[in-house]
Amino acid sequence: MALTKTTKNDKIEALTLAAGYPIVQVRQATIIAEDGVEISRTFHRRVVTPGDDFLAEQDADVMAIIQAVFDADAQAAYAAAQAAE
Repeated sequence: MALTKTTKNDKIEALTLAAGYPIVQVRQATIIAEDGVEISRTFHRRVVTPGDDFLAEQDADVMAIIQAVFDADAQAAYAAAQAAE
């Protein structure tokens, strides 16, 4: 009986909020398997905004989406929305 634990990003979504800036939602799955047969799967979600210090903590697949979505316009819209609050 060999148990294995695997963690992977199984869903990455880019959404634009009503405030006018995008966010990236990441759903991470933790999979427990016994002899190659999945016996458990749990999820953890996190949200990345243009103002986050995301470079050090994100996986390569998430960073690819972030770099495509968080352009200069997105960062400016995020800064404007934060200043308005």
